[in-house]
Amino acid sequence: MGVVAKRSSMIFYSGGDDHYSHRVRIVLAEKGVSVDIVEVTEDSHPEELADLNPYNSVPTLIDRDLVLYESKVMMEYLDERFPHPPLLPVYPVARAQSRLWMHRIEREWCPLVEQIQAGTKKEAEKARKELRESLVGISPIFEDMPFFMSEEFTLVDCCLAPILWRLPALGIELPEKQVKPLVSYMERVFDRDGFKASLSEAEREMRA
Repeated sequence: MGVVAKRSSMIFYSGGDDHYSHRVRIVLAEKGVSVDIVEVTEDSHPEELADLNPYNSVPTLIDRDLVLYESKVMMEYLDERFPHPPLLPVYPVARAQSRLWMHRIEREWCPLVEQIQAGTKKEAEKARKELRESLVGISPIFEDMPFFMSEEFTLVDCCLAPILWRLPALGIELPEKQVKPLVSYMERVFDRDGFKASLSEAEREMRA
């Protein structure tokens, strides 16, 4: 992945076009963690994954005897295990607010992404319209702060950025004049070294 090794060697089973895997790869890259990434596809599904993860799914993170298979748990674990740079606020109120934003992304936007990718044509079109309108609606929040409700890059951005990166592949075109703050935010995030290092080959091709 082209990141600088720090203090650990882990194994990460990742889907190259899976946005849940992508969010964890962003955290790994931002932290500069040394990690062996195993690319998992339908055609290349490691047999050992079913033994490690009861859901036989990605993402799955192995750190010595610890096996994690839920992306938000992985992200918080990595943030605590490798505290620099911190990707959650220090203060409890701000940390709780960040977790709530992550929960909302999971509840409101992730299902729309899945409907676009796997739903019927009618379901996909409805989800595409809803996601587009929702993103247009949140654009103004980026006028006052460089990142999602924060002066610093956080785990919330790690959850949102993979969805935004996939917009062209999802068939969503934003009205640029209406969403200038959001477009600027996307450019800031996509230009980060950690984000660039996190991209799989499949993800790079999404915007080739």
